[in-house]
Amino acid sequence: MDRIFIEKLVLAGKHGVSDSERARAQEFHIDISAETGTKTAGKTDDISDTVNYKDFVEIARQVVEGTSVHLVETLAQKIAERILEDSRIKTVSVTVRKPHVLPSGIPGVTIVRSR
Repeated sequence: MDRIFIEKLVLAGKHGVSDSERARAQEFHIDISAETGTKTAGKTDDISDTVNYKDFVEIARQVVEGTSVHLVETLAQKIAERILEDSRIKTVSVTVRKPHVLPSGIPGVTIVRSR
């Protein structure tokens, strides 16, 4: 199985456990990797024969800029669920990081979901 991915996507949203985290937009760094077949697209050179990573960007943007949630796990889950709506994708991995929430270190989560 092949992988299509986008890494180091930077988006802003109002998410976090505390009210102060949800009061103003903060940065989230997102990596998405999906298992799918790319053999046909490799032969035809036609974007319609593959999964477009730009769709991943749009899904992540809609989720992160959407309704506030408390946990990065919830953001990752919502992104994964939307990406798995494409039946060509067998498995998706989503990493969400909050780079500016701690004075030292970058917390986050990676989830893997399959159909």
